[in-house]
Amino acid sequence: MYREYFKLREYPFSLTPDTDFWFDAAAHRDALNVLCAMLRAGEGFIKVTAEIGLGKTLLCRQLLKELYGQFVTAYIPDPQLSPHGLRTALADEIRAGTSNRYARDELTTLIRNRLLSLAKHQTRVVLIIDEAHQLPDVTLEALRLLTNLETEKFKLLQVVVVGQPELDRRLAQQTMRQLKQRISFSCTLSPMSVDATGRYILHRIRVAGCRSGLRFEESAVRRVCKASQGIPRLINVLCHKALMVAYGRGEQSITRAHVELAIADTETVLQPSSWRSPIAMMRAMLFAGPRNGADLNALHRVR
Repeated sequence: MYREYFKLREYPFSLTPDTDFWFDAAAHRDALNVLCAMLRAGEGFIKVTAEIGLGKTLLCRQLLKELYGQFVTAYIPDPQLSPHGLRTALADEIRAGTSNRYARDELTTLIRNRLLSLAKHQTRVVLIIDEAHQLPDVTLEALRLLTNLETEKFKLLQVVVVGQPELDRRLAQQTMRQLKQRISFSCTLSPMSVDATGRYILHRIRVAGCRSGLRFEESAVRRVCKASQGIPRLINVLCHKALMVAYGRGEQSITRAHVELAIADTETVLQPSSWRSPIAMMRAMLFAGPRNGADLNALHRVR
């Protein structure tokens, strides 16, 4: 598609959470700094919440990268687990030598012994749970019990839970008050401003190794930010489609017109009243230039 045309080493707006493209937006940088500082200080339980598409998984992966070599980390990206499944996943991650044949108490003992062994070597352990709002209530309670693993001086297991705002609503329930009291610090990711959106787009293009005159005009950046509401995932979708439009027209600068066509083809962004259907995007693409006939299917794969 357009990668060769714009002389890019890789596609700059992939939806894969690649830490090579990590961008220090203010909220994300602050959250990462708080997480690293609090974990190094020995805080036991930290919560991060953010709406869909704001980069929670990328934050988790960047945190793992920051902690590498300083902590033993256990990362659980799919938390739809039973209490036994959670303990088994944790035991596997910290190499406690487990198998599913162990009963709950035996598995907890294995985990505790492994944590104590690591603590003797001044090695701390962090459990990071992504999409934590999906944890069943019984598994949240099992997580609370795991945070009881401690010595007289410090927690054997530090926990970071990352999830959508539904996590806050669940923790506000009366039945969750014991777990909520364990949370020592909380962070919230927020959308990007117009200025941050412009720097984010430029950053991703540079990381992708652009060697052409590719640029996003200021009006295009403003339109991307407004339509996406500053949500990185939607910014990526719109920029990817806008690049396809420009490629089809044989143009190097991304204008507001390119972005408007991308917006018309994306149901999850704010739509102007003049565009009612994705059909408008397809028609515009078909008449834009000879390259686009082969690229329409590829464009719709990112929706």
